[in-house]
Amino acid sequence: MSSKQGYLVEFITMGQSIKVCAIDPETGTEVSIVAPSNISQKEMEQTAVKKLLYVLNKKAKENAPNKKGRGIII
Repeated sequence: MSSKQGYLVEFITMGQSIKVCAIDPETGTEVSIVAPSNISQKEMEQTAVKKLLYVLNKKAKENAPNKKGRGIII
């Protein structure tokens, strides 16, 4: 789940706000946040990456085989 290459982070100014996109290059998963322009770039980046990790973990859990119960799910 965690990329050896890191994550791509893009900042787009939209008036008084900044849209921050974080992308995992291995899976192509992308998330975005919108933050006020008075927050530090580092804090915006950390928040976007934290959201990306949340989404990647959620996808991993959804794709994990269901070990509850008996039998095989077809």
